[in-house]
Amino acid sequence: MSGNDIEAEVKQRLARVRERLASACARAGREPSEVTLVGVSKRQHPARIAAAVRAGVRHLGENYVQELRDKRPLVEQLLAGHHPPPRWRMIGSLQRNKVRHAIELFDAVETIDREKLARELDRRLATARVSEPMEVCLQVNLSGEEQKGGVSEQELPALLEACAPLSQLRVVGLMTIPAPSQDPEATRPVFAQLRQLRDTLRQEPGGENLRELSMGMSSDFEQAIEEGATLVRVGTAVFGPRPPLASA
Repeated sequence: MSGNDIEAEVKQRLARVRERLASACARAGREPSEVTLVGVSKRQHPARIAAAVRAGVRHLGENYVQELRDKRPLVEQLLAGHHPPPRWRMIGSLQRNKVRHAIELFDAVETIDREKLARELDRRLATARVSEPMEVCLQVNLSGEEQKGGVSEQELPALLEACAPLSQLRVVGLMTIPAPSQDPEATRPVFAQLRQLRDTLRQEPGGENLRELSMGMSSDFEQAIEEGATLVRVGTAVFGPRPPLASA
């Protein structure tokens, strides 16, 4: 597919996503400006990512540090001269031994789920002498799936309190990934639960900056918006299907 074809396809896909987003906001009595679209660019070709940025996507979500280390220079080369540059958000599980590289690549981390990770991130940022604290979200596992990252609802207040004295981090919201379902409506109760948790925790130590709700993906971001999402993570609906993993 030629570069022009990729640009046209991604632009068309993005227009449909924005229509869905605006309709969901209208149903919820909200303004589209209240919701930030995060384009999930995992395994997507740099040309598609650059096309999305040129079409207006300002935030990009990646799952793996190593993948972004390899891909970001290629995207930046394609976007040479484009302003403003995209903001990269870590939306995958972050290992402590990857934090040093993560702070060089990401502008925000949405997947803080344990105190040791938060402290390591804070320490590395202090060593790097960044000018401002990094905005982070606490990932909450509301589905109870053992293989999924995230702190439990019961342990969430303690994690929030532990993050409060970390000067290099600013906890601005909560993030969740519901259990997979063929029915988008099945995820709605989880989204409502996360909103209620955020509203309650605003009154707790360290909760004064909680404003973001990162929830909803290509199949259910409309339900998430109706339940209060401020960040929606949309991949295939913007970029198209992910290329298959390379064989070993």
